[in-house]
Amino acid sequence: MANHKSAKKRTRRNASKAEVNKARKSRMRSFIKKVELAIEAKDAKLAQEALRLVQPELCRSVSKGLIHKNAAARKLSRLVAKVKAIA
Repeated sequence: MANHKSAKKRTRRNASKAEVNKARKSRMRSFIKKVELAIEAKDAKLAQEALRLVQPELCRSVSKGLIHKNAAARKLSRLVAKVKAIA
């Protein structure tokens, strides 16, 4: 356990940041899930609309340091390919 004042402060900051990151990651996953559900339902119009919304969300996740930029590019690329396949 932390003994120094600065170490105790760091554990508090880490805990609050973890909460924020957890919420952001959950939001990102929710957007991705909407696209995947639309693809599963074979609804091209809904899938394209959901894809349009997921793109800035993934970019935001990268800028906040939640995921690596290549991971975001890979996720987006795979989603686009799936949407094209049903369109």
